[in-house]
Amino acid sequence: MDVVTIQNRTRNTVIAERAELAASWWARLRGLIGRRELAAGSGLLIRPCSSIHTCFMAFPIDVLFVDRNDRALQCHAAVPAWRFGPVAPKARYVIELPPGALAASGTQPGDQIECVRRAMP
Repeated sequence: MDVVTIQNRTRNTVIAERAELAASWWARLRGLIGRRELAAGSGLLIRPCSSIHTCFMAFPIDVLFVDRNDRALQCHAAVPAWRFGPVAPKARYVIELPPGALAASGTQPGDQIECVRRAMP
């Protein structure tokens, strides 16, 4: 699976040092289901995606919806497991993160987001 670093260009912060890219139908469907945790500095970028659920998950997540211009649309902190939504109809992709990642990076709606592909060792 491809890996990206996700940066908040507006605030010059790193949102996720190592986020997996879920672009295939299967990877998007599976998401974080079956994992016991999401480590600090990691994340999952789901593209395309405009809605999520946390059913069958064992932990809460921060959720960042991003539009086609790579601007943060919605920021949701610590979305509990076993929830449907949130939904962002204008989103191009979503980034699922460990709880506290959005606050630590200072990310807010309107911020410019950049995803940089990492070279795999």
